[in-house]
Amino acid sequence: MNIYLLDGKDMTSRDEAYAVIAKEMEFPEYFGKNLDALYDCLSSKSTDNAVLFVNTAILEENLGEYAESILECFRDAANECGFFLKEKR
Repeated sequence: MNIYLLDGKDMTSRDEAYAVIAKEMEFPEYFGKNLDALYDCLSSKSTDNAVLFVNTAILEENLGEYAESILECFRDAANECGFFLKEKR
């Protein structure tokens, strides 16, 4: 099982959020750094993976409404693909 830890405090902008996510989750270099590309890469994760997304309140402070779009993308992919997702404010 792979466990991925994502920390919202490290995501101070959209670009930085995508960079942190791509690095921590070992996305390919061609990752497109947008919500569609994020969903595509997340949907390739197997059911034996877990994502712990912490400090989501700080993510929301940093990115405003776009933070919810990122989190919703994770939720949708987890529901569709079966990997474990835990969010902590």
